[in-house]
Amino acid sequence: MTRTPTLPPRALRIVVVNTVLPEGSAHDESLAAQVRRGSALRIGLLEAGYDIVASLPANFYLPERIAQLQPDLIIIDAESNARDVLEHVVITSRDARRPIVMFTEDARTTSMDAAMAAGVSAYIVAGLQTERIRPMLNVAMARFGQEQKLLTELDEARQKLDERKVIERAKGILMGTQHLTEDQAYQKLRSMAMNRKLKLAEIARRILDLEDLLA
Repeated sequence: MTRTPTLPPRALRIVVVNTVLPEGSAHDESLAAQVRRGSALRIGLLEAGYDIVASLPANFYLPERIAQLQPDLIIIDAESNARDVLEHVVITSRDARRPIVMFTEDARTTSMDAAMAAGVSAYIVAGLQTERIRPMLNVAMARFGQEQKLLTELDEARQKLDERKVIERAKGILMGTQHLTEDQAYQKLRSMAMNRKLKLAEIARRILDLEDLLA
């Protein structure tokens, strides 16, 4: 029996977002240090086996570029002006959420709170050691996955509640117009849905739509 070879796992496709540095940064020691941090981060990612598909500035064009590249994860490298960087990155994740990891030297609680509220999955201060990068990104991915699961469960719960409200309203219409009991109205809804091969909530919405037209 021929065994099908197992394909290696696909490397995460990462986009690194950098603070836009002004010209002449090389002559400013703090900005030069930021450039060195950015280089160390990219080297660490490559040594850890990640696929850096692009390194982009946080500017007006960032949302469009992220939409084109469709990365698995976004890394923000921002020692300063993090608020401006976050604003651009949040826009990119508004329609397609993905894990966001921020590497920074800003240890202020207010900055961390603002980043987490904006959708950052992991806020990492002084974490550029190569051996720490992979486990930290794994934790960020796992946390993002849990958040997505909770959001999905919340959306499903809200949808079920909305459907229940629609069904109750449709039952009320049938009970009032056809003089049915609550159980009879429910059975009629079920029968109508089965005959038309529709979900119960969908046939209920059609009854509500018809009621609005006749009102």
